[in-house]
Amino acid sequence: MSDTPQMALRRKLSAMRFACWELHLFLDTHPNNCDAARRLEEYRQRLARATKEYEEQFGPLCELSTETSRWAWINGPWPWETEVDS
Repeated sequence: MSDTPQMALRRKLSAMRFACWELHLFLDTHPNNCDAARRLEEYRQRLARATKEYEEQFGPLCELSTETSRWAWINGPWPWETEVDS
């Protein structure tokens, strides 16, 4: 089964959020590691760009999205309301 472009971008966002969280945890125990701090900032920037890309194409990801009204994120179909071709 191949991903739709929307699903592929959501997977990419999830992977980037995971990497940010792991780097954050690493820095909790290694606060002087400059390489990890640089990587965390790089991943945060990449995540911000990918989030913007997703929201431009598919709409807001959550209620905290800044480029839309407060309730716009729930206007689209929910995941179980869309059909996925196998």
